[in-house]
Amino acid sequence: MPFASYPALRLRRTRYTAWSRALHAETRIAPSDFIWPLFVMEGQGIEEPIATLPGVSRWSVDGIVARGREAAALGIPCVALFPYTPAGLRTEDGREALNPDNLMCRATRALKDAVPDIGVLTDVALDPYTSHGQDGLVDAAGNVLNDETMAVLADQALVLAAAGADIIAPSDMMDGRVGAIRDALESGGHANVQIMAYSAKYASAFYGPFRDAVGSRGLLKGNKRGYQMDHANSDEALREVALDLAEGADSVMVKPGLPYLDIIRRVKDAFRVPVFAYQVSGEYAMIEAAAAAGAGDRDALVLETLTALKRAGCAGVLTYHAAHAARLIGG
Repeated sequence: MPFASYPALRLRRTRYTAWSRALHAETRIAPSDFIWPLFVMEGQGIEEPIATLPGVSRWSVDGIVARGREAAALGIPCVALFPYTPAGLRTEDGREALNPDNLMCRATRALKDAVPDIGVLTDVALDPYTSHGQDGLVDAAGNVLNDETMAVLADQALVLAAAGADIIAPSDMMDGRVGAIRDALESGGHANVQIMAYSAKYASAFYGPFRDAVGSRGLLKGNKRGYQMDHANSDEALREVALDLAEGADSVMVKPGLPYLDIIRRVKDAFRVPVFAYQVSGEYAMIEAAAAAGAGDRDALVLETLTALKRAGCAGVLTYHAAHAARLIGG
């Protein structure tokens, strides 16, 4: 492509004024690009701040409903729910995940009753319910069992869909689970429930504050490297995405977000499907820590990182900064 040369071509011309920068911006973010992750706990009228996630709290169901109303008012189309399961309900087999009146189901029903136009994404995995902290069933040697776990995840998805979940998001990384969940949803009368597959979920050092938020820190026996992806791998992510799409995923997710911009772009270019990123707890905490230390402007850091994820190819981003970013954009 031929271009003029300097001085006929001065690329600074279009960057010189604010109005021109706005006119020529290639990427824009809006509240409709965000999914707001929320942590739900037992009780009534409770807000419990999470020390490692400054500004983020666990909420009782009534508080979750209030956050749903807040999201709707800000133009955020969807919230994602994660449970803080009491220790007494955590078992080796994670059976509380299949309780149709568990915390997640009650929160989902309450949200859909109070704010029917808000989307509700529910995470599907067993780690919030197991006493050992793994995402699936384990044998006597501590090995995570793929096929046995897959059957339980399909039942968990049915329980959540019956409670009103709009999006089922399997985060477990078991092979074949998307197909099992899609078959269960179709045969169970939930054909319109979406699956957003955690397709490229990496075994990351950025998940620590999340484990505090759901109460699993210290419970995990071993690690999750046997099923979550190696952070050194890129081609493998494309294989994971291809399998999940072939099994019936409506959209796919890359997790974490900012350290994996290259994966987001490769997935988008290869498949041209809706790609989401989860800007995870460690990413959020680093921004908050930088702002608290005076190392960066919080608002600017939030908007720049979210724009980077959108620019890389994301249809949307799960972010704990969703409400704050929506206010910045709207304000």
